[in-house]
Amino acid sequence: MTEKEKTAPVVSVGADTEQSIPKQTNNSITDFNENDKSLDDYLEEMQKEFLQQLDSSHLKTVSMRELYDTVYQSKPPLIDGLLYPGTYIFAGAPKLGKSFLMAQLAYHISTGTPLWNYDVRKGTVLYLALEDDYHRLQERLYRMFGTESADNLYFSVSAGQLGNGLDEQLTRFMTEHSDTKLIIIDTLQKVREMGGDNYSYANDYEIITRLKKFADSYGICLLLVHHTRKQNSDDKFDMISGTNGLLGAADGGFILRKEKRTSNSATLEVSGRDQPDQKIYLNRNPETLVWELEKTETELWEEPPDPLLEKISEFVSSGGNCWNGTASELCEKLGSDMKPNVLSLKLSINSGRLLRDYGIHYKASRTHGGRKISLWKDTDSVTMCDDRDKLSESDDEVENIVTTVTV
Repeated sequence: MTEKEKTAPVVSVGADTEQSIPKQTNNSITDFNENDKSLDDYLEEMQKEFLQQLDSSHLKTVSMRELYDTVYQSKPPLIDGLLYPGTYIFAGAPKLGKSFLMAQLAYHISTGTPLWNYDVRKGTVLYLALEDDYHRLQERLYRMFGTESADNLYFSVSAGQLGNGLDEQLTRFMTEHSDTKLIIIDTLQKVREMGGDNYSYANDYEIITRLKKFADSYGICLLLVHHTRKQNSDDKFDMISGTNGLLGAADGGFILRKEKRTSNSATLEVSGRDQPDQKIYLNRNPETLVWELEKTETELWEEPPDPLLEKISEFVSSGGNCWNGTASELCEKLGSDMKPNVLSLKLSINSGRLLRDYGIHYKASRTHGGRKISLWKDTDSVTMCDDRDKLSESDDEVENIVTTVTV
């Protein structure tokens, strides 16, 4: 083995699970050498950070510069423009058709088929239909979807309560079905702990916070079906039964409403942190009881193309779907007069969009030779991306090898 082979660092990049758990790196905006920091300096910083974590009086903070330079895993929507990872309240009056719409969402996500005019990402779904039995579910699903079934759509009509079995049941399901994207709890009231002041703001907020912590830890969407009050309100989301603590702790909410209970027409109002406010008009098919789209009141805003990301997409696609090198080398390859540290910053901030819109993964890592950038596209099998042909011709430094595994 040559001296070069002994010192060559290997950067292994696993398949991107597209979960929402942010993974922080210690990457700086500029290259390693440009910072004039030795390995001892970085080890000293790591030791200092570890000791601070042991100090209960230490408040962990992140500077704006560090925030910009951190690559967070992307959170692609389950249904483009409509449903995202996180915890959401889905409320409506009793017997309005909420459970039929939940079955519809579950079926479309488990099969990956478009819902109305929205694109859908396929994944496993768990539907806790706690106000139903299996016979009723069978009849409902057959009426809605006929004989077309899904192997990755799971149902249960009984479950524990929060703090009394539910936590362990959901954790075990996620362990056994790691590709789960959506869990529906129908209804929230069925899993709430009994006793105490169930409708105080603090209690409502604490319940949703616990469920949100679970959903965020796995990067999934958790839909909590709930009821609305009879009283009308100018803000429809104030009609959610309980206190404002429910919606306050959640990532967003959906309100399904009918002007007349006997009508087949309804409106679905959507509000959340990660999606635009919308009002969707629906009609219920009297034969299948499937909700069909009539119109949307708000046109979804589409982010305009980013010239830098467009250039990177063309460059990576034309170069074997993989590239490794420094920010300076990437600027040169793109023919850009952008400063390398600005390019690195833009890639860190827009890594999620680069993956979502162009299918390109981004990773920054430190090696003995400096800070390296890796860009790659997934293929149909295990891909070995050897950067020896991708680095600039004059660079005979240590090579990075990036391994990706498609799941």
